Amino acid sequence: MKHKAENGKFWTARYAVINATYFMGFCGVHAYASIFMLERGFTNSQIGMLIAFANIFSVFIQPVIAGLIDKPGKLTNRRTASLCTAIVLVLSLALAFVREGKAAVFLIFMLIYMIQMAYQPIIIAMNFEYAEKGCSINFGLARGIGSMGFAIYSPIIGNLLEKYGVSVIHIGDALALAVGLLFLLTFRLPERDSSSVMEEKAEKAALGEEAKKDSEEVFLAHNNFFDFVKYYPMFILFLAATIFVFFTHNMLNDYLIQIIRPLGCTEKHVGYATALAAVVELPTMAFFAKMVKKVSCEKLLFLSTVFFTVKVTVLLLANGIVGVIISQFCQIAAYALFIPAAAYYANIVMEKADQVKGQAYVNCAITMGGMFSGLVCGRILDTSGPKMILVWGVAACVIGAAMTAFAVRKREISSSKNF
Repeated sequence: MKHKAENGKFWTARYAVINATYFMGFCGVHAYASIFMLERGFTNSQIGMLIAFANIFSVFIQPVIAGLIDKPGKLTNRRTASLCTAIVLVLSLALAFVREGKAAVFLIFMLIYMIQMAYQPIIIAMNFEYAEKGCSINFGLARGIGSMGFAIYSPIIGNLLEKYGVSVIHIGDALALAVGLLFLLTFRLPERDSSSVMEEKAEKAALGEEAKKDSEEVFLAHNNFFDFVKYYPMFILFLAATIFVFFTHNMLNDYLIQIIRPLGCTEKHVGYATALAAVVELPTMAFFAKMVKKVSCEKLLFLSTVFFTVKVTVLLLANGIVGVIISQFCQIAAYALFIPAAAYYANIVMEKADQVKGQAYVNCAITMGGMFSGLVCGRILDTSGPKMILVWGVAACVIGAAMTAFAVRKREISSSKNF
């Protein structure tokens, strides 16, 4: 049951800060991965291998963590996110001051990348958990402000690293994560008053034994992956489509500097380009709750995959900075639509006991896209150049869009959930 909302707690504002600081740290690691690693003496192929390893390990640990959180116990979304934030903060400080030893840099960077990917779905799941408890949170707005944090942070870091070197990236990350950790530690669920507890007990008592049994069966968790696949076949197809789409998305994030340098751009332009993409995400995400009431999240998901395809195609055809800007502007209906739509879709089609796993599997698919991108694109860059990885990106997006159209034709579970 839903409990009374505590509007005075500014749930959206505090959740937005958690998102903003997370994506500031995310920006430092992902948008500037190639710049940092190239400066530390790594080749494109080695960078690709690092990203692939980080994503592979992340894919394995995400469902495990989600399964533990879905079980009743002391491990909650907030506590897990707090622990992960603290670990990444410490590792970021360590990475900022490691000057020698490629093996140490490789290991620390891989751990940061892996953990960041692993707890992103936990932050998303926390929104739906708190909303269920009556906390009024505008997920789209909070997530959009997360993108604004990315947008503001990216050009600042881009300019600072040209003056002070790449170590400034991870010092900045640590400062942002420290603020995020403070907000996570204080972002506690409201205490239920005695009347709410008595009301819940009365509601349970009103249920007959048979109704209780049926309810328990409906919310039976599918922790075994093969049971999950059997129960949610179309959702699994959607996850496969997500892998193809985010092969391209992760490629553009991780190798943007190599792609745009032949167009006359520098590290500073990476900051501006990623900032533009993040800025245009805000209006779409902020008004997503209103959009989804008029257009189904299934249709919005498919539309987003079409814009992912347009985005990479424009960049393939670009011959200067104008093409880069147009490509980045496509983010307004690509990533900006996909992320909230996928979060809503997963929450809708999952049974209650599978909801954290649903979010985790979406992020696993995104992570696997990055894994394949790392394995393939670094090598292609070294052998065939940036134009060829863009060709691969267009092909992957076309396949992903077609698979999405088929996968989300209808929901597997009829739901009356309101957001």
